[in-house]
Amino acid sequence: MSTSSTPTPVVLLVADEHLDDLRTGFARYTAEYDVRCARTCAEAEATARAVRDAGGAVALVVTDAVLPDAPVLAAFARLREAAPTARRLVAAHWEHFLTAADDLRPGMAKGKYDAFLLMPRGTRDEEFHHAVTELLSDWASTAAGPEVVSVKILSAADHPELHGVRDFLDRMGMPYKVVDPGSEVGLAVRQAHAAEVGDDPAYPLVVAMNRPPVQAATARSVAASFYGSAEGVDVPGVIDLCVVGGGPAGLAAAVYAASEGLSVVVLEAEAIGGQAGTSSMIRNYLGFPRGISGMRLAQRARNQALRFGTRFVTGWRVEALEPGADGAPHTVVTDGGSVRARSVVVATGVAYRKLRVDGVEELVGRGVYYGAAMSAARELEGADVYVVGGGNSAGQAAVHLARFARSVTILVRRPSLAETMSQYLVNEIEYTDRIHVRTCTEVTDGGGDARLEWLELTDTTDGRTERVEAQGLFLLLGAEPHCDWLPDDVARDPRGFVLTGRDVPRERWAHGLPPENLATTVPGVFAAGDVRAGSMKRVASASGEGASVVPLVHAWLTPAQE
Repeated sequence: MSTSSTPTPVVLLVADEHLDDLRTGFARYTAEYDVRCARTCAEAEATARAVRDAGGAVALVVTDAVLPDAPVLAAFARLREAAPTARRLVAAHWEHFLTAADDLRPGMAKGKYDAFLLMPRGTRDEEFHHAVTELLSDWASTAAGPEVVSVKILSAADHPELHGVRDFLDRMGMPYKVVDPGSEVGLAVRQAHAAEVGDDPAYPLVVAMNRPPVQAATARSVAASFYGSAEGVDVPGVIDLCVVGGGPAGLAAAVYAASEGLSVVVLEAEAIGGQAGTSSMIRNYLGFPRGISGMRLAQRARNQALRFGTRFVTGWRVEALEPGADGAPHTVVTDGGSVRARSVVVATGVAYRKLRVDGVEELVGRGVYYGAAMSAARELEGADVYVVGGGNSAGQAAVHLARFARSVTILVRRPSLAETMSQYLVNEIEYTDRIHVRTCTEVTDGGGDARLEWLELTDTTDGRTERVEAQGLFLLLGAEPHCDWLPDDVARDPRGFVLTGRDVPRERWAHGLPPENLATTVPGVFAAGDVRAGSMKRVASASGEGASVVPLVHAWLTPAQE
């Protein structure tokens, strides 16, 4: 049984003829989950609603491929209303597996359920249980409150810096709890750390085990405390490679470079994972058939890079790059110190464009969020939510928000989502009743007393406006590059993206030859991922570029190492 005050999460098994087989397969989960059984869709629906009414949650619904009172896909649609955050698994009995596969698997592509597996035929079917635990882990990290809290944040709920701190901790996979400073728990925490923070600490106050408390916390200062150095950047000597940016491109570059023996330092201003780290579920990344959250993908890559010897320094934003002359090391400058490196990979990615509507910008962190904001999603149950953007990140955010909100409306200026969003997401959005799409629409005003309460929407074709109630607005508006810190020596296009290879203007070629494919106009400085002009703006392509840049780094370093 759980030691928390909330009810134990429920795993709901639904089968008729083969319920005993399914129950046997899930026997190992009874110690930590409340495993309940139902023989029909109607019985399962009633159970799920009863769990929810009692303040509990269904973590996973598992059905046989054949149910007596409803087709499986129709059953999942009904159960999705009763248990919206639950993950959904078809565990087909071997008698039904082949005959049901052709009918059911297309539904998985549309997001009607999460996985299709063969019911265990005996003990220790670890492939089956690996899939089950992946689904339970995904539910726990995105839908459930943490069972064990490792970080406490003392702050008023409407503090402008609170959202950034929470978002950082979510993206790093760190369980936390927000505590009112005047509550019984808040007073106890303040008393326990009075010698360090005094009687009147500055909020938000972040307290974690075995670390000094962080007062007036921001995402950057918490990042420096947890994964960097609050005192500054201390990288002695000259290293082989400095990677600026800890998104998919930077992580891939770090893994491949460090695995080949290069000394590598990754500088990241905030959370490892970049923009991709905010994605609740990436379903089209190679090798993850059931999908993977951006946070988990980033943390796995970080751990892989650490294993090969990469050093990560977070919490310090890069302010400048000073190119080395005549083969001398480059200097990457931050407010906390500098790193000298023989080569540099620029992998700073992109930021979401600002909406630039004054009434909306004033409410950022109070109902208005740039990015997917997984922590905010959990607090929007029963709310009307709007997502602005037509890319995959916007689609993933909408699907995740639909597990909590009463309604989710995607707003796009284009006449269709299909122009900018992957088809698998378009299919899932079309299937999800809670998600609506308004094309040729933009946000032109918004407001509220303490937090977002309303938006003004304008039709771009005829100028008509409509005022709607809104408790959440998530802005995923295209991309602006993170490279204002680069010197003019590094060529960029009119939008500010870094030019590499044959995209570099001919007049800046050296000796009549263009730079290598991922090389910039400064020898020894390379670019990979979304910051590069002409990139695909996809996680897989950014990872591929990060890996592909390493042979170019090797070729550049070879003369220096001989």
